Amino acid sequence: MNKILNYFEKQAFGVCAWWGEKLGISSQKVRLNFIYFSFITLGSPLLIYLIMAFILEHKEYFKFRSKKGSIWEL
Repeated sequence: MNKILNYFEKQAFGVCAWWGEKLGISSQKVRLNFIYFSFITLGSPLLIYLIMAFILEHKEYFKFRSKKGSIWEL
C-alpha cells in the first residue's frame, strides 16, 4: 500500500502540496477533500486540477504581476 501511495504522491505535480502550503494545512487533507469533491461533482475538479498542474509546472512562462511601488519609493 505504501508503494502505491508514494507513486501517486510523486506523480501529483505538487498542486495539493502548494495549496496546503498556501492555506497552512497538510497536503493530505487537501488531497482528501479534492477526492471528496471529485466524487460529489462527478469528476469536474479534475479539469481544474490539471490546469493548476500545468500552470505550476510552467510558471516561469507566466508573468504574475508583482506589487509595484509608487514613484516616491524609488
